[in-house]
Amino acid sequence: MSVYKRGDVWWYKFRFAGQVIRESSKSKSRTVARAAELARRRELEQSFNRIKKPRTAQLFSVGAEAWLQSKAAHLAPRSVVIERANLKHLIPFFGKLLLCDITGDDIARYQGARLKEGASPKTINLELGTVRAVLRKHRLWAAIQPDVRMLRAKDDVGRAITREEEAALLAVCRESRSRSLLPSVTLALNTAMRYSELRLLRWSNVNLAARTLTVGVSKTESGQGRVIPLNERAFAILSFWASLFPLREPEHYVFPSERYGAAGDGFKAACVHSTDPTKPIGRWKEAWEAAKKRAGVQCRFHDLRHTACTRMLEAGAPFSVVAAIMGWSASTTVRMAKRYGHIGQAAQRLAVAALSGANFATDGAQNWARFQARHTSAPR
Repeated sequence: MSVYKRGDVWWYKFRFAGQVIRESSKSKSRTVARAAELARRRELEQSFNRIKKPRTAQLFSVGAEAWLQSKAAHLAPRSVVIERANLKHLIPFFGKLLLCDITGDDIARYQGARLKEGASPKTINLELGTVRAVLRKHRLWAAIQPDVRMLRAKDDVGRAITREEEAALLAVCRESRSRSLLPSVTLALNTAMRYSELRLLRWSNVNLAARTLTVGVSKTESGQGRVIPLNERAFAILSFWASLFPLREPEHYVFPSERYGAAGDGFKAACVHSTDPTKPIGRWKEAWEAAKKRAGVQCRFHDLRHTACTRMLEAGAPFSVVAAIMGWSASTTVRMAKRYGHIGQAAQRLAVAALSGANFATDGAQNWARFQARHTSAPR
């Protein structure tokens, strides 16, 4: 190691691969010059040995876009939309920061700013999940993770609608101008499918002969490809819906994009003047909100899935069977077991009752319990 001074500035000089490297540290500090020499030597050694240097000196806005492009092919379309929405909030705050400069304090300041804007803790945690993914890609998350605390968010279980509320909803869905609203709501209640799974369902996924339905595009990897049996209600509504599309092809969408003319006079009389079966329906939001308002029922479309899950558990269906129908991963199944643990206790009582055995009334355990009751004095 050799450092020397030229005027007020320290320089360093060393030999590397037979060549003399002589450069200015641009500093008046000898200590800085020594550190600069070590850093320069390390840089040359890594370059000579073709050791790829991590690209951490990159703006968050650039790194986030590169991350999303690399992940887009492996994410569901809905997930890409969600990540884009998260970045719309993240970029104004983190966009001009270098990835390597983001700290736990920056995360905390972002949390505070978003809370003041009225965002919920759950939403903020989801947004920070995107930050975590971007930093992980560049091997930077582990360094700040101990300084980051996620906000405490309420576990939004949702609610199961009653049979009376269901009847009211279906009644107004029959009168909706959107003729696909009734079959979609009915299927959601009888298959526990997600909104996006229904919207992107194709006729190739429907087997009316076997009375089964195979989920195509799903939010999760475990949800995709699961086979759901069709009960009588689901089979009836899907058979009727199929009869409206005699020229359907396997690659066509079950709920195609449609344009309506003048308001129809009920479900069967809906005036459809344009249908494109190669494109899925855009959304049911307007029709769904109008139906809820007319029925006087406050719930989300996702609550239909929650309703189906609750009813299966209350009927005594094994949790493993329900998990398969819902399309939960192993980790999600564990979490949902805690969430829905209070449901289906009748089936749980039957399960533990089997442990007592058929001869419980005459075995020694009951006699011992009676003996203890007679000879144990009551506490004073």
